[in-house]
Amino acid sequence: TFPLALDVGSGRGYIAQHLTKETIEKLIQVDIAENALKNAVESEIPTVSVVADEEFLPFKEDTFDLVLSSLSLHWVNDLPRAFREIHQVLKPDGVFIGAMFGGDTLYELRCSLQLAELEREGGFSPHVSPFTAVSDLGHLLSRAGFNTLTVDTDEIQVNYPGLFEVMEDLQGKCSMGESNCSWNRKPLLHRETMLAAAAIYQEMYGNSDGSVPATFQIYYMIGWKFHESQARPAQRGSATVSFGDLAKIDVLLPRGKK
Repeated sequence: TFPLALDVGSGRGYIAQHLTKETIEKLIQVDIAENALKNAVESEIPTVSVVADEEFLPFKEDTFDLVLSSLSLHWVNDLPRAFREIHQVLKPDGVFIGAMFGGDTLYELRCSLQLAELEREGGFSPHVSPFTAVSDLGHLLSRAGFNTLTVDTDEIQVNYPGLFEVMEDLQGKCSMGESNCSWNRKPLLHRETMLAAAAIYQEMYGNSDGSVPATFQIYYMIGWKFHESQARPAQRGSATVSFGDLAKIDVLLPRGKK
């Protein structure tokens, strides 16, 4: 049971719908978008909404038993700072559970747009927000002070009729609302470039039924704030059984210890 939890980048409160009051007694929802918080969906858990930046959390140190974040951290300008802020507001032995888009997200779209721009305009600029590589994530969490880390990755593939439907879904306010947030982005794409990108997308990645895939890579992470009561890894070299002997576990362990 977590008496006090924090949802960082809560949006309209999508996580809260999947939590129970038996597990979380009170939830603080934080987002930089005030309108999203005003239109948050109802939850059975008592919630409080706070407009704040993920990089400057307005809470005292050692406040929360649990911090959650779902698919919002790719919008953060300074991810290492955001992780440090989350670590700071956690109580000792508190846990951070998060999910964020990874480096292979929308690689089909990015590649198609870059090739089309190179061909038609002689150069390209980013049209999809940058993402973090999974190889960097564990290091960033560890540097922020988290321990007993778990990082996992998953890929979800969604099929669309074509490139234009992918971009419409990404930009639409009623769906994802995910467009490029980079300051150095190009303000527009020429019609000829877009048509070329759609043809490249279909040619390179198209499915047999005429649809095109859009890949979303998601990183899942769990990190704990240190506390004396937490288990520590055994000293290197202290093991008495090899992993290669796991197949013989019935022989190695006495019947009473199984």
